[in-house]
Amino acid sequence: MKLRKEYKAAGKSYNSVYKALGISKQAISQWVAREDQENEILAQLELIVRDIREDHPGMALRYIFYKLPEKLIGRDRFEEHFKSIGYGVNTERKFIRTTNSRGVTKFDNLTLGLKLVRYDQLWVSDITYFEINDEFYYITFIMDAFTRLIAGHSVSETLKTEDTTIPALQMALKHRKYDSKNKPIDLIFHSDGGGQYYFKEFIKLLRALSIKSSMAETVYENSKAERINGVIKNGYLKYWSINSMADLTKSVDRAVKSYNSGKPHSSLKLETPLNFEKKLFSLQSQNRPKMKNSSKERSDRKGI
Repeated sequence: MKLRKEYKAAGKSYNSVYKALGISKQAISQWVAREDQENEILAQLELIVRDIREDHPGMALRYIFYKLPEKLIGRDRFEEHFKSIGYGVNTERKFIRTTNSRGVTKFDNLTLGLKLVRYDQLWVSDITYFEINDEFYYITFIMDAFTRLIAGHSVSETLKTEDTTIPALQMALKHRKYDSKNKPIDLIFHSDGGGQYYFKEFIKLLRALSIKSSMAETVYENSKAERINGVIKNGYLKYWSINSMADLTKSVDRAVKSYNSGKPHSSLKLETPLNFEKKLFSLQSQNRPKMKNSSKERSDRKGI
């Protein structure tokens, strides 16, 4: 990647570089694609490794690897990467997510100093895992930071962007009735540095609706999204019998519905997210300028 930038800066074409190196342009493109894919996989795995280490502080990386979907990346590459960012058992554990350490795209944290004053000002999101019979499944939540309402969620068997953040975002947009003709105003989408949040198809979906991206540097800068993971998993899911992907999907739907409509929040003056939003929408409707009676206007114009 560095070589490509240096030649570009020197004004030389990529073709001349490829020719000088004695390799084809197609070979270079394939290498870049593999590198990008590995970056995304490693970023996706970091959230799982961090959570496993929270529950098992002394578990060696080798054993953590065996708990993961092995098809994502090789064992040696997995251990090499996580040792390099401080997850070896004999080094100090790092809970800062270093998903930008390999040159992946990242966005500034737009939430620092931000004062929340309305709904659809800031959406926060995170991905967590749920283990069933030694198999991992993944849950993505998107929550309105002002009203605490979970507007979108997804349950998946993989960490692929098309299975996690994209369907959750599509659900949130549908819930809010946003599309190309009705875009949100100054909405910020905040997340950690996970690969699913900077994947090009996900960013394309955000930009089509003029939604700005924001990313946390540490887990503390995405605490609202982190907290909702625990609320749903520990406040709902762990009490129910969940033995399959189908069970988990139904249970998450049930939990989100129960949370939105039945869990009071002190920050909302003990209102539930759903009731709080209903009152906001009602107040907003009452404060809108009233339209004049159209038939009376026509009569006035005609002098009747």
